[in-house]
Amino acid sequence: MNNTFDPMWAALQPIGRDRHSGGYRRYAWTGEDATLREWFAGECRLRGLELVEDRIGNQWAWWGDPDTQPGIVTGSHLDSVPDGGAYDGPLGVISALAAIDQLRTAGFEPARPIGVVNLVDEEGARFGVACAGSRVITGAMTADRALALTDNDGISMAEALRSAGRTPGDVGRDDETLRRVAGFVELHVEQGRGLIDLDSSVAVGTDIWPHGRWRLDLPGEANHAGTTRLDDRHDAMLALATAVQSARQVAERHGCVSTVGKVDVEPNGVNAIPSRVTAWLDARGPVEADVRAAIADLTGTVEDLGGTVGEESWTATTVFDEPLAQRLRTTLGEQTPMLGTGAGHDAGILSTAGIPAAMLFVRNPTGISHSPAEFAELDDCHAGVAALTTVLRELVG
Repeated sequence: MNNTFDPMWAALQPIGRDRHSGGYRRYAWTGEDATLREWFAGECRLRGLELVEDRIGNQWAWWGDPDTQPGIVTGSHLDSVPDGGAYDGPLGVISALAAIDQLRTAGFEPARPIGVVNLVDEEGARFGVACAGSRVITGAMTADRALALTDNDGISMAEALRSAGRTPGDVGRDDETLRRVAGFVELHVEQGRGLIDLDSSVAVGTDIWPHGRWRLDLPGEANHAGTTRLDDRHDAMLALATAVQSARQVAERHGCVSTVGKVDVEPNGVNAIPSRVTAWLDARGPVEADVRAAIADLTGTVEDLGGTVGEESWTATTVFDEPLAQRLRTTLGEQTPMLGTGAGHDAGILSTAGIPAAMLFVRNPTGISHSPAEFAELDDCHAGVAALTTVLRELVG
């Protein structure tokens, strides 16, 4: 095998890595993001792929002309969650480029175009909405809403785009780009223990659980931490503690998972009673009605505390294109496992927009993701490249 995966992987490792945590901080429209985009563009130039960008800046590299015939696209994203792992996203981008190298080494000439994509802001780590790049071009999120999103420093996406040398007015649904895509196959590291239990290197994805993000606003009253009697306090942090416990309880009751992983406290002083706490909740589960029921129960608790719950994003159950998924399994062998996931992906957004989409998962022996402990054995990464190569050969042959 012509192994181009390893040197690409090594070249990408230092970009955006925090020397203290060992995790990655690769946020949309930052200096690190610019370096990642330059890396991707350079790898595409080396392969003679034609690189184009859509209206929000997703990068599409083409082997063949998708304007004469829509192509099969593969790839993923390069951004990360705060202190995220190395594999979530980049594994799919590097494997896509390596798969093209494998096909060319074998002398394969595709009968239809192959595209490799780097989709922007998949994690939503900076502006709070996951899969922003794919949501905007498919119209799942309006340009006005996207541009108005702000990061923790109050910088809007519009301002971030301007700082990156881009034009916010270009942002919007992009039917021209979507017309070029006949199908999408996203390879991704598995973000759980499914493949450990199945003792398999690779699986074909079947569906994505419904999931959403909600904002919890909990009011209090600022006061002195040393002179205010406990009975006289209106502490927003105590309301948060109750809300977090409730989120866990309602998730257990309704067969879901829920996480409060981001909190903003005002005035955020060691010796000041919090006057307001804003928290963000992520909730997911196999059944949409159960997730909605859990949020309804939690909303009642938060409102009893004097707070509010507002939905920031919601993605319904996404079932990948069944004929395409079955074709992948048949191509790879009927022994290949079929696996659902609770993690959201751009493949799910494109599928919901009507583009036939499927996923390949590569085993993660730690079962841990969104953490520096996220991992994949090199042999399993190579198995993923081999599987993707085989699939692309079948789909474009």
